[in-house]
Amino acid sequence: MRLYSQLVPLMRHIPQPIIGAINGPAYGGGMCLSLATDLRIAAESAVFNATGIVNGLTSTELGVSWLLPRLVGAAHSNDILFTGRRIDAGEALRMGLVSRVVADDAVLDEALSMAEQMCEYSPYGLQMTKQVVWANLENNSLVAAIELEDRNQLMLGMTDNLPEAIIAFGQKRKPVYTDEPRRGIYPKD
Repeated sequence: MRLYSQLVPLMRHIPQPIIGAINGPAYGGGMCLSLATDLRIAAESAVFNATGIVNGLTSTELGVSWLLPRLVGAAHSNDILFTGRRIDAGEALRMGLVSRVVADDAVLDEALSMAEQMCEYSPYGLQMTKQVVWANLENNSLVAAIELEDRNQLMLGMTDNLPEAIIAFGQKRKPVYTDEPRRGIYPKD
């Protein structure tokens, strides 16, 4: 169990955003692992269920008792974890468990399309956004959350990314982000 339980923290520490394409049943550990992804897209046939409670165990494993209430709120989370009822894709979307529902045959294409779009952005910007989003889920201070956001925004502001975005916009082309440190910011001695 201890080895298995390390999957969720490992997923959180992967620098790239993880997109979950949930197709069919996501029961027990499958549902828990889907919660560890940064983005969740459900096929119309997706069904979520915390099976532990109906099998004489608990519904709490792999951090679900921490992740689920933060994603859908305590009322929905408790309903899922205590009752063992199945949640279809439509209800998962309504409660915020997933961000999109697509046709069964389109879920993988949708996930890949999202990934392709994100690949156009700054790799460092994506990584830092993921870090801040997860860190601020554990943060209980708005001021501290803003401080972390400010730090990361300033760090990315020291790269060539923003000037590239401005130039690309003027040239009506997509920017190419390199995350390289910006040259010529400081006067030469």
